[in-house]
Amino acid sequence: MIHLPLVRQGPLRALAVRVALAVTLVLVTVTIIYLDRDGYRDINEDGLTLLDCFYYAVVSLSTTGYGDITPYTPAARLVNILAITPARVLFLIILVGTTLEVLTDQYRNSLRVGRWRRKLKDHVIVCGYGTKGRAAVAALLENGWDKARIVVVESREDAVRQAASNGLVAVEGNATRSAVLNEADVKNCKAVIIATDSDEASVLISLTVRQLTAGQVRIIAAVREQENAALLKQSGAHHVIVSSATAGRLLGLTTTAPPLIDVVEDLLTPGQGMALAMRSAERAEVGQNPRELKTLVVALIRRGKVLPLGGDQVITIDTGDMLVYIRADESAVGAAI
Repeated sequence: MIHLPLVRQGPLRALAVRVALAVTLVLVTVTIIYLDRDGYRDINEDGLTLLDCFYYAVVSLSTTGYGDITPYTPAARLVNILAITPARVLFLIILVGTTLEVLTDQYRNSLRVGRWRRKLKDHVIVCGYGTKGRAAVAALLENGWDKARIVVVESREDAVRQAASNGLVAVEGNATRSAVLNEADVKNCKAVIIATDSDEASVLISLTVRQLTAGQVRIIAAVREQENAALLKQSGAHHVIVSSATAGRLLGLTTTAPPLIDVVEDLLTPGQGMALAMRSAERAEVGQNPRELKTLVVALIRRGKVLPLGGDQVITIDTGDMLVYIRADESAVGAAI
């Protein structure tokens, strides 16, 4: 099931509004009938009491119409044509309003899903909307990624509601199933981020994605244990982040060199001071030493391989290289890593 971001009125409030409208309509109808009660004739021919007016209003609005009370003067019949009949139609609309709303919502949601599918292309699928999944989405948004190009796949109902309330499209279901990933249009996506709480589930999702896309979609996954990283790469993941090992290294770094952890956090947090970014090498930069550029380049990516710039080896920029550099917050936004 696909959940598009939608602000909806609470069911209790919607029901209360309908009940209030129905009661108000009945009272208005009773008032009209009571003011013109001399133009009505009942089976006892003893005139209409206030209770008779309530009775006639209810049976008329509900289209029951027993016929024991009828308008007989021209004025009363005109009032029935101009007021009671429209009120009867309106009352029926209120009574079946819930059904009509459900059908309308289903039709509207079907149109929105169809429109969303037609526009969806080169999107990112995030499997899991827990702590890691939310952090991954936040990083994408902070680097200028459009919310409309992020699709969350989550089996937990509360997480699905949270993703939808945050303005994201959420597919409810288990990401290890091919049908669920196809609902997220995995074959046309740009990347799949696997941020589940289980390493076993991450491996199964990676295998499923690789099978559905023939290995044409980039898979980025997080695992808890280092020993599962190799298994996940064999399953088709292009990049694997070991959360426990990474956290352990950061803890050790904080202990031995506390100021360095602040630099690392600054680099990994877009919009705050410095940030890691990546861009293509410009034509004028080809053949130059990256260290001689005004931009602080820390690495080159050539044909998918990272070339560090440390040591005595001199590396020059080739056509097609990607430059990994450190940019300041006020500089032009690059593609964050």
